[in-house]
Amino acid sequence: MTPRRCVVDTNVLATANGANEPAGLDCRVACADALREIMVDGHLFLDRGDLILDEYLKAVGAGQPEPGGAFVKWVLQNQWAPNRVTRVPITPRPAGSGRTGFQELPDPPRGTRYDPADEKFLAVAAACPEHPPVLQAFDSKWWGWQGALKASGVTLHFLCPGQIQAKYEEKFG
Repeated sequence: MTPRRCVVDTNVLATANGANEPAGLDCRVACADALREIMVDGHLFLDRGDLILDEYLKAVGAGQPEPGGAFVKWVLQNQWAPNRVTRVPITPRPAGSGRTGFQELPDPPRGTRYDPADEKFLAVAAACPEHPPVLQAFDSKWWGWQGALKASGVTLHFLCPGQIQAKYEEKFG
C-alpha cells in the first residue's frame, strides 16, 4: 500500500510515464496508481524553494495525458493548499563547506555517497518533523541507501521492490 503522506522522487513520475522501460508494466502501473492515490486522498511534501517542482516540470511537464504530467498539474493546482501539500524549508550548504547538499540531511555514513541530484528529496523528508517516506520507483542506487537513510530518520518506500533489488544486485553486486 502506498503511503498517503510522502515525498515523491521524480523517478516515480517518469516510470509511470513509461520512461524506465526495463522497469516493466507492473512497475509502471504501481507508479501510476501511487500518483493517483496521492492526488485523490494524499498529501505531498515539497521544498519551499521549488527545486522538486522545477525538476518535475523539466522531467515530465504539466498537464500531459500521461500519469506523471497529470500529477504535476495536480501539484501546480494544489501547491498552496496546506491540506494537500506541505512546503518544507531546506537550506543549501554554503559554498566552500566541503560538501554539497542540504544542512537538514545528515552526512551519510562512511562508505555511502548520496547523489547530489537526489538530496533535495531526502532533505525534505529529513527536515519535516513528520519524516514522510520518500517514494522511489526504479533508481537502483536508492536500494543501497536504505540502511544509511533509516539511521538518519529517512525512510524509503519502493513501489517496485523486487525489480529494484534485482537491478541493484546486477549493477552493484
